[in-house]
Amino acid sequence: MSTPRFLNLPPGVEPRKIETPQGTFAALDALPMSGVVERWTALLVPGLTGSKEDFLAILQTLVQSGRRVVAIDLRGQYETPGPDDPAAYSCAALGADIDLLAQELGDGEPIHLVGHSFGGLVAREAVIDGRTKFASFTLMSSGPAAIVGRRARHARRLMEEIPEKGLEYVWHARFEPEAMTADVPDDILAFLRKRLLANSPVGLASMSEQVLTMRDRIDELRQIEVPTLVLYGEHDDGWPAETQSEMAAALGSDYTVVPGAAHSPAVEAPETTAAALVRFWNEAESRSLDKRSNVM
Repeated sequence: MSTPRFLNLPPGVEPRKIETPQGTFAALDALPMSGVVERWTALLVPGLTGSKEDFLAILQTLVQSGRRVVAIDLRGQYETPGPDDPAAYSCAALGADIDLLAQELGDGEPIHLVGHSFGGLVAREAVIDGRTKFASFTLMSSGPAAIVGRRARHARRLMEEIPEKGLEYVWHARFEPEAMTADVPDDILAFLRKRLLANSPVGLASMSEQVLTMRDRIDELRQIEVPTLVLYGEHDDGWPAETQSEMAAALGSDYTVVPGAAHSPAVEAPETTAAALVRFWNEAESRSLDKRSNVM
């Protein structure tokens, strides 16, 4: 079977395995074409049924700003293995993985952290737990607490059906009909099937439960001194746009609404999304350097 067109990796992007004390994580590692890294690294965390490939469309634009950018698969997700222990897939446990990855990638320097959808809830745990100092934190199409609406119903079906009927049934009953309705090309359809079936069933069911039960942690996040961006599509069908804008106001954070995008702005509006991230990262680094200069 041929490789899906969108999986032809751009120049400078390489598949990689990252070793940590908690195991090996599959990643896409992107570097500037010059080979010279001038700015702090960024770590991108995907959503519930996603993977590192969800960020492919923005990687090349992001590295043009002179930084290394790494997108990962979470534990139990696609090409990263995971155990058959539901406790291993709590947001706290997955957030601890992000701490280890950030420390490995940062090599003593703070890194920028981006979490998409469920990945935002996971990344938030790493920010709040205080084990790692991040250069910035971006919540991309993510919310303050449990997901709602259509995507909540979808997550509940995953939580209930996977243990009883398995991933093959979920593909044919849920994912394939939706993809066919959206006229997804055959090569991408084949990738989506391969990706779903490669997930840990225990992991996907457990993470679905997490996204349905996550409590509001805005007050705790607000106490952390890290530049924060709330970024979402104007037509987001996960957490309502109003909920995300209210979250940004409660955090006193920057926010960006991506025109024309829904729940996956990195896929639906890659150039706009990448430009917003680079602008935010550059500003965060400038503020950090100014603070260092004032201290000196």
